Amino acid sequence: QVQLVESGGGLVQPGGSLRLSCAASGSIFSIRAMGWYRQAPGKQRVLVASITSGGSPNYADSVKGRFTISRDNTKNTVYLQMNSLKPEDTAVYYCNAASRSSAYYWGQGTQVTVSS
Repeated sequence: QVQLVESGGGLVQPGGSLRLSCAASGSIFSIRAMGWYRQAPGKQRVLVASITSGGSPNYADSVKGRFTISRDNTKNTVYLQMNSLKPEDTAVYYCNAASRSSAYYWGQGTQVTVSS
């Protein structure tokens, strides 16, 4: 089992920045990749960014060049640095971990609101 605890969400003006954190605990040796998803009101949950255990990142086209995913293996933590935020980035952001057996684990979600 893997437990994920997220933090860092909040209210920010357009053009501002936030950094989300996700701390993993439990069977962390079983994790092969981690990622961030988001779900806007009335919309489906979609992938924002992911990173493999080896540190290889991937991004959705909508956030490429603005968001950066990274991980600190010594702290078992993955981060999402969000710059140049837009109102359309407003959503609940969820941390995700994929095990080597392709089981998925989710954090509780953290609200990001981009508004003037």
